Amino acid sequence: MSECTHNCETCSANCSDRQAESLLEKPHAGSNIKKVIGIVSGKGGVGKSLVTSLMAVMAQRNGYKTAILDADITGPSSPQAFGLHTRAMGNDEGLFPVETKTGIGVMSLNLLTENETDPVVWRGPVIGSAVKQFWTDVIWGDVDYMFIDMPPGTGDVPLTVFQSIPVDGIIIVASPQELVGMIVEKAVNMAGLMNIPVLGLVENMSYFECPDCGKKHTIFGESHIDEIANKHGVAHTAKIPMNPKLAAACDAGLIELFEGDWLEELFEVVSK
Repeated sequence: MSECTHNCETCSANCSDRQAESLLEKPHAGSNIKKVIGIVSGKGGVGKSLVTSLMAVMAQRNGYKTAILDADITGPSSPQAFGLHTRAMGNDEGLFPVETKTGIGVMSLNLLTENETDPVVWRGPVIGSAVKQFWTDVIWGDVDYMFIDMPPGTGDVPLTVFQSIPVDGIIIVASPQELVGMIVEKAVNMAGLMNIPVLGLVENMSYFECPDCGKKHTIFGESHIDEIANKHGVAHTAKIPMNPKLAAACDAGLIELFEGDWLEELFEVVSK
């Protein structure tokens, strides 16, 4: 057996002092990104992109320079929420994010394809490479908060993001169904395996509030998000109601005009 020389660059011994090689990628030289927050979900269709958009708008409203990296390559929807339909531009140095009306920088595959409805028929490694390029080849400039809209599940692309990008914490989005609660636990457990803190759980479509009497109706069943949060030691939760105005704002590309305080406490946690 080789004897440890305490110089990992030249030593061939396999001891406890040896550090695993980091897989983190450096951002573009023209980028200065202070904090990265991933928005994840165990399954699709629960409102992950909505929460990403709302958190970014709140950060921008609070005076922070904000950006969205849309890592959901096969189902990008962030540009639609902000009414972005122009293609991203670039030069020999790299690509530039497209800015929303209030100045949020956004990079998404929908801003690069010739037509917004062009399908992305790529295998996992190619998709993962594209996500990394959004981090390494985009000239983000100075960014206080970057929110990454992750693809659903715990597969190849989320793993690529967690290993390649220095994510400071994640927010997990779910809907009220009990089955989804089980899937949420998978996302929580994956974050634990990657040593990434879970900053909060968000339950979208949590209830419908009657505009006439103000009574809250749990259309999709009783909430289990507080139980899951307590089980896994997640200190902060938030609930977003079924809100026709919010849905209409997303469809019209006017999410920056939303009104609601559902995520205010969670944003305070993120901004600490």
